[in-house]
Amino acid sequence: MVQAYILIQTEVGKAAAVAKAISELAGVAQAEDVTGPYDVIVRAEAKSVDELGKLVVAKVQGVEGITRTLTCPVVHL
Repeated sequence: MVQAYILIQTEVGKAAAVAKAISELAGVAQAEDVTGPYDVIVRAEAKSVDELGKLVVAKVQGVEGITRTLTCPVVHL
């Protein structure tokens, strides 16, 4: 299982709607609207890195109101 945090910047005033839409996607464990340089932080899970990439590119980035994403895979050192 691959886990990652996805940091999302949205259009002004769209953070809550983006977080709600993303929270309903398969593979998303949690989506929260936050303050700071990013507007939404998502915890996602997938079977592989390829599946994670498909989740981000095909589903998450397709949500209306998103301007930029940064995916940070979780590592266990």
